[in-house]
Amino acid sequence: MDGPVALVTGGAGFIGSHLCEYLLKQGHFVIAMDNLLTGDVRNIAHLYNQPFLFIHHDVTNYIYVDRPVAFVYHLASPASPKDYQVYPIQTLKVGALGTHKALGLALKHRARFLLASTSEVYGDPQVHPQTEDYWGNVNPIGPRGVYDEAKRFAEALTMAYHRVHGVDTKIARIFNTYGPRMRMDDGRAIPTFIVQALRGEPLTVYGDGSQTRSFCYISDMVEGLYRLMTSDYHLPVNLGNPQEMTVLELAELILRLTGSRSRIEFRPLPQDDPRVRQPDITRAKTVLGWEPRVPLEEGLKETIADFRRRLGLG
Repeated sequence: MDGPVALVTGGAGFIGSHLCEYLLKQGHFVIAMDNLLTGDVRNIAHLYNQPFLFIHHDVTNYIYVDRPVAFVYHLASPASPKDYQVYPIQTLKVGALGTHKALGLALKHRARFLLASTSEVYGDPQVHPQTEDYWGNVNPIGPRGVYDEAKRFAEALTMAYHRVHGVDTKIARIFNTYGPRMRMDDGRAIPTFIVQALRGEPLTVYGDGSQTRSFCYISDMVEGLYRLMTSDYHLPVNLGNPQEMTVLELAELILRLTGSRSRIEFRPLPQDDPRVRQPDITRAKTVLGWEPRVPLEEGLKETIADFRRRLGLG
């Protein structure tokens, strides 16, 4: 007998594929739904011999599932600045129409619903670290605005379905997450630095590298998402690693771990690039009993090994 059915939109993506794997281990029947705009079936190919189904579908269109669904994890969206600058309209549509369709499915099936929101709802924050009651500092018409505002709208829509229709909803505000299966060309710091270091190319640091980020390993993140889904909490919860470091420190650490002799090259800072980004995870600790456990160095070693394999470097 199959376990409860979990639908993961964006299931062929980086976080989505790891979540599918985790849910299978928890005894779920997992349906991954993805239009493969930024996802990749190679991320889920190893799951096909399990209680798992892949549906190639764009969630901005009506979602039909022919079996009772207990949990809807809505992760579908381009998620790196590079992607949402190439696909700005698709990013807005999946945040608005996709969230609407996914919530409609949850309402029909009386399923629990989790929205994968983002630390980007805080924009370039003027409060540091960021707590969930901070409303953010977002430029709605800037190049990053399509993602920030899509997710802010998605949060508003999720709360409306909770208040009006009584849907059992959760909102995860996901901070920078990394690990194996990240797209090498996704434009974010960790994959970019690892590829450059392994290929012996200069590491490109924007600005003077003093802007800060905090990085959460993928296994910690999916556990946080699962704990939030199985909780009774409805307000947004930050999920991320509060250990902050500068982008320059990250570049130097990756050079050390890869043993690369690449040099660091500085480039102009892009528009609306957040200067600081660090979650306050008091709520996650209190409500979910969750905090990240994997140290950055350990997680980076796993990620570097995965990138070496995929680059054919043994």
